[in-house]
Amino acid sequence: MAKWTPTHEAPEPLEGPVVATITGGTILWFVLFLVQLPFYGWFDDHGHTWWVWTCLAGAGLGLIGIWYVRGRDAAIKRDAAEKQPQVK
Repeated sequence: MAKWTPTHEAPEPLEGPVVATITGGTILWFVLFLVQLPFYGWFDDHGHTWWVWTCLAGAGLGLIGIWYVRGRDAAIKRDAAEKQPQVK
């Protein structure tokens, strides 16, 4: 197993507009749920109702994700503000 051990340092994680990305994904899942809802009968007839419920689950998990990344973003900003020197 030693030959698979990486010999270089891991790169820094990429930071980007995380809150916007998660919010956009959540909106997309919810829109897909709403678009499929009028066709629920067709999905039910063909045994594909899980498509509808997967979109709803994605939107629900996205709401949890928005809550999480907003808290994470706030904690990162608080930490950065604490590390700056105090000016008197």
